[in-house]
Amino acid sequence: MRWNFMQFRWTVAAFGALALTSPPAFAQTAAIASGGETIAVSGIDNILIRHPAAKGSLILLTGGDGRLDVGPNGHFRSGADNVLIRNRDAFAAKGYDVLLVDKGTSLANAVKTMADIKRPVTVVATSAGTPRATRGLLEGAKPDRLVLTSGFLSKESGPSESVMAILGSPDLLPPTLVVHHREDGCRFTRPEGVAPFQAWAGKRVTVKWLSGGQQQGNPCRARAHHGFSGQDEELVGLITDFAGK
Repeated sequence: MRWNFMQFRWTVAAFGALALTSPPAFAQTAAIASGGETIAVSGIDNILIRHPAAKGSLILLTGGDGRLDVGPNGHFRSGADNVLIRNRDAFAAKGYDVLLVDKGTSLANAVKTMADIKRPVTVVATSAGTPRATRGLLEGAKPDRLVLTSGFLSKESGPSESVMAILGSPDLLPPTLVVHHREDGCRFTRPEGVAPFQAWAGKRVTVKWLSGGQQQGNPCRARAHHGFSGQDEELVGLITDFAGK
């Protein structure tokens, strides 16, 4: 069938109107975890990436409001740029089962879920996810290890509730790794907050400092030193080495 010019114009216009008025499908707009599956933990959808020969499990807590907006089949709408979430496949490639945790999930139940799949279980939290991880410890979460990156660690970190203030005592801390950037410019995670936390937690805590990388935009966002921009490979290595000890 041969179309004339007016038919062609009408067809283009119709498809254009459809694109403007039709809501996009989830899979067309959302990020995806390669090989990930959506699983329910505490009635909340999370994403699990399985490794065929896992040597342990990592539970990732994003920063900000903690929201990933997980949908079916390993898709999610929010948080893909966060330093932990954007490295989800890199963590799995290092030999770990990886759970991406959405807002509202019980950390205690998440740890139990992953412990049933593969121990040791390491909770990895960044920025505003660090106080959420801490509250999870108070509510009964018992990970084998804990990693706090760009953390709200002490009152010297900035004007927000800190890990120290929430816990009160370091007794509930499992072996803990703190990773911080020496030039973190976020007002909630100043580098000055690390030393008081380390002194308070004592031998439970190991501190690793990063320098260099890239600084772009908002100092509290993923593309700044706060989010270890340009240093993903080094950060993933530090976290997985600690988780594998």
